[in-house]
Amino acid sequence: MTFHPKLQNFPDLPRWLRFIQRTPYQSAFLYGNPMPEDAGQMTIEVTALNRRAYETVRQRIIFNIQPDTAPALPYQVEFFLKNQDVEEVLPTAVQEKFKNAIESLWPSANLKIVNITSALDRGGRVPLPLPGLKEGVYILVGSSVPFSKCLEEVMSEENQRRCKLQSSLNSCNYTISSQFLVDWCKLRQPDKPLPTVPAPTPGDGILKDGGEYNPPAESLKSRDFYTDHLVTMLVPILLALLLLIILAYIMFCRREGLEKRDERTPDLQLFHHHTIQDNYSELRNMADNREVPRPLSTLPMFNLRTGDRMPPLQQPFSTDSSRVPLVMAEQQA
Repeated sequence: MTFHPKLQNFPDLPRWLRFIQRTPYQSAFLYGNPMPEDAGQMTIEVTALNRRAYETVRQRIIFNIQPDTAPALPYQVEFFLKNQDVEEVLPTAVQEKFKNAIESLWPSANLKIVNITSALDRGGRVPLPLPGLKEGVYILVGSSVPFSKCLEEVMSEENQRRCKLQSSLNSCNYTISSQFLVDWCKLRQPDKPLPTVPAPTPGDGILKDGGEYNPPAESLKSRDFYTDHLVTMLVPILLALLLLIILAYIMFCRREGLEKRDERTPDLQLFHHHTIQDNYSELRNMADNREVPRPLSTLPMFNLRTGDRMPPLQQPFSTDSSRVPLVMAEQQA
């Protein structure tokens, strides 16, 4: 069964709402984190299609989004799980396990999952279809309790420098469940401003006072491209004509004529060839008129050129015709 959700009277979902269903045999999930400007009521239409029975059901889900009046959690950190897909962490039971795993390194009574985002929505690559490879999930966790010493060490600048150098770093793997593989180099605080890239300083190649660049025209000399054009056009044409003349000479001037061919061909081969052609013509004529007498070429021994009849050389009552000579030269030999 496949599901197709959309905003009522619109073809797509709202910008903050995501939908995922891998296969028709898996569960479908709607998830997202609305912004304050998305407050209000909206209706989502979900169309379910049963591919076996070809049945369709449509249902409307009403969302009442109210602005969050509670104060924002002052301490937030985002974890990246390398061995999970987004639909695997959306169930409530899995989220509770993850919070319990985080509480072991960040003791807090009011730990809360603020946002869940797939790595593909952050520009990640689709993994190869190999066992054990996942897309990855970003999970934003917040609390009113300050960070633990372990988290502060991982998020320190020294640790981030080690990540860039791909050297050993301080991690909290010994306190995280083996079900969740955390990438400690991608641990990030959303409230921490990102480093700004300094603006480029103007140098010799940048105009300081603005305006248009006028290159010196006096140093440029005019050039005539007529000769280059002729060379470019005439050289290929001359080469094509030369190849055409050589090919015509080979095909027409060096052909062996019929007389030259007959001179180099043995008389016995020519006789066999003419005999086959004559027999073929005679059979074609017989097909047009079947009342003609028996052709002379069907006799045991008959020379079509001379018209002489010769008695066969095989023994009486012998059916072996392989010993019958075909031409006079064989009989004389």
